[in-house]
Amino acid sequence: QVQLVESGGGLVQPGGSLRLSCAASGSNFVSYAMGWYRQAPGKQRELVARISSGGTTYYVDSVKGRFTIFRDVGKNTVYLQMNSLKPEDTAVYYCNAEHEWLNDYYWGQGTQVTVSS
Repeated sequence: QVQLVESGGGLVQPGGSLRLSCAASGSNFVSYAMGWYRQAPGKQRELVARISSGGTTYYVDSVKGRFTIFRDVGKNTVYLQMNSLKPEDTAVYYCNAEHEWLNDYYWGQGTQVTVSS
């Protein structure tokens, strides 16, 4: 019933841009923080960016100044604008929704981002 669906991944050259989308359905996500994680082969999954229900944002140091997270609350959709992409950004990117004060969370299936010449 509850589902997060990611889209927007693909292959881009270094310095290029992508916009990832995550559409949440099946519930009211107004009280949820939403974010993006990524996992490269052989590495741990890491939090890339997060936005709270109040609009507070977080970015991992490696993407600050290059990535922007924003959301359309009415559509229960969160976006990750990725600019100045680097090869080290290559990973599977996962959408996440987590309730602000309850242990209630959901994951998307992931979308591949590959940055290569």
